[in-house]
Amino acid sequence: MSLPQRVTKTHATGNDFVVYLDKTGDFEPTADEIRFLCDRHFGIGGDGLIRLTKPEFVSDLSDEQIMAVQAGDAEWFMDYRNADGSLAEMCGNGTRAITLFAQREGVADSTEPFRLGTRAGVKILTPRGNVKPYGANVFQVEMGEWKIGETDAYEVTIPGNDGSARGTFVDMGNPHVVAMIEDAFSTLPVVEDLDLVTKPVVNPTIESDQNVEFVRIDDIDHNTAVGEATMRVNERGCGETLSCGTGLCATGIVLRAKTGISHWDITVRGGTLRVDVTDEDVKLTGSATLVADIDLLRS
Repeated sequence: MSLPQRVTKTHATGNDFVVYLDKTGDFEPTADEIRFLCDRHFGIGGDGLIRLTKPEFVSDLSDEQIMAVQAGDAEWFMDYRNADGSLAEMCGNGTRAITLFAQREGVADSTEPFRLGTRAGVKILTPRGNVKPYGANVFQVEMGEWKIGETDAYEVTIPGNDGSARGTFVDMGNPHVVAMIEDAFSTLPVVEDLDLVTKPVVNPTIESDQNVEFVRIDDIDHNTAVGEATMRVNERGCGETLSCGTGLCATGIVLRAKTGISHWDITVRGGTLRVDVTDEDVKLTGSATLVADIDLLRS
């Protein structure tokens, strides 16, 4: 087994991960090991696995990618894998979970911004402490640049659910399609009644596959220019998760495009997070939790 003896279970608003520190590069996981650890019946359980290591120890990175991470002053890299063993470009909730873990392990300062390398570039995480209504161990993540496609260019359906909705593509370093529901263009059920165990179908097909977010606008306060929304998500390689950081950002971007409001408190099944969008970047604010340290038994 190419895993360390001890791993840690974490979550960030219910998006849960198995994480560990690999200072020497000796513990790059195999796809089978990832599937085993993330299995909720035969393993520990998680939406994904995160190895915190140095960029030079991540075998799929090119020399150019390693140099870009180092040029961004990021000593540590978030080697994130989906629960099915596949590589993922980015995980917004995972950045908060692994940064809280890095603080405990002594490789990140608990009071200063932490520069974290990812396959979607260097992300900067600033600790905020306890912040209502977002919870404890809150971090603001600078998620960086984003790109949005033509509004409502995709049809989104869910096998087993009647109706459809229109979706908008957003590139957050990983691909998303955000579908507004409970509006004039959607005939899908209300957000609470969606069956997201089944993978949504996006048409036209996106070659890379995608995460799909379903969002409802709940309220807009024009005095404070802050909106409230509810979101659910089906993540590629995971299925439905309780939260998705890049999906929350993609949702905030589409909400801004449709309403002109740039600041959103978005409630997912795992809690409430803040998304702040500008033309240049997007910031995500939410909590993180360390759950347990687990010693793996060798067979």
